[in-house]
Amino acid sequence: MRAYYEQGKERDRLAGPKGALEFERTKEILQRRMPPAPAVVADVGGGPGRYALWLAELGYTVQHRDLMELHVEQLQALGHGSIQTAAGDARQLDLPDSSVDAVLLLGPLYHLSERKDRIQTLEEACRIVRPGGPVFVAAISRWAPRLDGVLQERLYEDNPHFLSLLPEVERTGKLPPVVPHGFVGYTHRPGDLADEVYEAGLQLDDLVGVEGLPLAAADMQSRVGDHTAWTVLLDAARAIERVPELLGLSPHAIATAIRAPG
Repeated sequence: MRAYYEQGKERDRLAGPKGALEFERTKEILQRRMPPAPAVVADVGGGPGRYALWLAELGYTVQHRDLMELHVEQLQALGHGSIQTAAGDARQLDLPDSSVDAVLLLGPLYHLSERKDRIQTLEEACRIVRPGGPVFVAAISRWAPRLDGVLQERLYEDNPHFLSLLPEVERTGKLPPVVPHGFVGYTHRPGDLADEVYEAGLQLDDLVGVEGLPLAAADMQSRVGDHTAWTVLLDAARAIERVPELLGLSPHAIATAIRAPG
């Protein structure tokens, strides 16, 4: 994981055509339950801080934590006064109990292959958020490697062995790197994500697909520049976001969980 992120690619990922859809839809989903500014939000595993910056621009105070020192340095270099950032592990945070109004976990579960580590991360989020506060939890779909990586992006053309990995990935959820220093991840079934939220002591409020159907980068590029095509894409993602039979089609899902009041 470190080898992948130390390449610095994450800083511009959400600026690309596929990232733009993920970013736009994620913001939309967060705003449904985000407390009004000026609230304090913990952006845990926040990468180079794209969401932290967006929240700060809206008037929030952000406690940003990320395992990668590079990401912390990239965000520190921007010098935004409403963002406090430091290196930190999502499984053991340096933030006090009930100290924030909302928590973003938009990346940590991608890289925790062991269930106990995912539960511990969710329990930490539950610990630091105030009673009644939301915790937003992102996960990669169990079928994203096949539907997005193989069918849409045709990763097998440069990496034929990727096809042979798919049965094991879909059985275990564990995604090994396809190339040296490549992405290493964990992929969820929607029901398993919901179960982990409950096991951590949180109440599941919503579970939605983010992008809807996976689309290739070339297709996305043409849609980003076409207002009508972009609107149609967003509307389609919204229309099917909670359809149980289609949840696994979306490359990413977000669970909105709540720490029980009192």
